[in-house]
Amino acid sequence: MIIKRREFLKISSLATASLLVPNFLQSMTLDNALNPSQKILIVLQFTGGNDGLNTIIPTKNDIYFQERNTIAITDSLALNDETGINPALSYFKELFDSGELSLMNNVGYPNPDKSHFRSMDIWHSASKSDEFLETGWLGRFLDEECYKCEHPTQALEVDDMLSLALKGENNKAFAFKDPKKLYQTSQEKYFKSLYNNDHHHDDETVSYLYKTLGSTINNADYIFEKSKAKKSTQEYPNSKLGKDFKTVASLIKSDINTQVYYLSIGSFDTHVNQNERQQKLFGEINDAVKSFVADMKSNGLFSDILLMTFSEFGRRVAQNASKGTDHGTANQMFFISGGLKKKGILNALPDLQNLNEGDLIYTEDFRKVYATVLKNWLNADSSKVLGWKNGIYDFI
Repeated sequence: MIIKRREFLKISSLATASLLVPNFLQSMTLDNALNPSQKILIVLQFTGGNDGLNTIIPTKNDIYFQERNTIAITDSLALNDETGINPALSYFKELFDSGELSLMNNVGYPNPDKSHFRSMDIWHSASKSDEFLETGWLGRFLDEECYKCEHPTQALEVDDMLSLALKGENNKAFAFKDPKKLYQTSQEKYFKSLYNNDHHHDDETVSYLYKTLGSTINNADYIFEKSKAKKSTQEYPNSKLGKDFKTVASLIKSDINTQVYYLSIGSFDTHVNQNERQQKLFGEINDAVKSFVADMKSNGLFSDILLMTFSEFGRRVAQNASKGTDHGTANQMFFISGGLKKKGILNALPDLQNLNEGDLIYTEDFRKVYATVLKNWLNADSSKVLGWKNGIYDFI
C-alpha cells in the first residue's frame, strides 16, 4: 500500500497526540494505580511573555508609575503595604490571604534571550542560554523515574502537540486536547481501515506511526471512559482554560497514574494595548483556577496538588508608545497548593533602580525552582534530571 502525503499527515496528527500510548494505558488499567499519597504537579504556562510588573505591582515605587504613566495598575488588590496584585486575579488574592499561594519574584537565568522560541526552549529544557538540549526537564524526570515505578509514572499535556518540556530520551508524555475527540477520531472509518490492513514499511517513521495509530485505535475508547469515570459536580467556566482544567480534574479523580499535568494559555505578547489583553487572560485564569481549586478541595485532594505558573520572560520596565511593553527578562512565578511550607511573597520585589539597559536583573534561577519541585514535591533526584547542584528552596 502506498501512503500519500495527506494520509501521512492525518496519521501523524493522531499519532503525535498519543506518544507512548502502550505504557500510558498500562498504567491506567491497573487497579488503584494512583498512590493516595502521590503528589501531583500541574504546570500552567503563560505563553508569550507575561508582564510581571503589571501582575504583581510595586504600589509604593515611584519609578514604576513614572515609567508606566498610562498603563500602570492603580487599583491593585493589596497583598501587603508595598505590594498589590492585578485586580483581575482576585481569587489569587484570596488564595494569598488563606496561605494557599506563594510567589517568587525575579526568576530568570544568566544571559537571557528575548526570542519567544529560544527562551521557551530554555525554560522547557532547563538548559543554559548557550546550551541546546533536545529533551525537556519533565521528560528527563520520566526517563529517570519511570523505570523503577511500581506503576509507570506518566505525564499528560492538554494540547494537540507535545511540548519540549515533556519529551525525554526514552519516555515522553501523552498529549491530547479532548478525550472524547480523541476517541471519535480513532473511530473514523479511514483510520480503522488503515489499521485493519497489514502494513510493513521499510521507513522507520511510517512504521512507527502505524504502530502508534493501532495502539490509539485499540485504546482510545478506554481513555475516553476513564476520563468520565468520576464526573465533576463543580461548575467550570466555558473558556478554553476552564475546559482544560475540568479535563485535568476528571482525570485526577479517576485514579489515573498521572503525576504531571501541563496546560498553557496565551498569548501574553502585549506590545499593544496591554492592559485590555492582560485583563482578559487573567480573568480566564482566575475563574478557571477558582473552579479547579474548589473541585480539588471538595474531593480532599488540594493538599497533594501543586499548581505552578511560568512565562518565558517578563517585559521591559518602561512602557512603549503603543500602551504596551516589549520583551524583557526576569519575571515572577506563582505556586498554589494546600501543602505549602512557606506562604506569601518569598523574596524581594524587583529592584527598579538597578536595571540592565532597561531590563530587570534576575536574582533567582528557574532551574533552582525546578530542582525544588523535583526533589521536594515529586520525590525525584533533581541532580540527575537537571544536573543542578546549587541547592533548593524550602517553600514546598
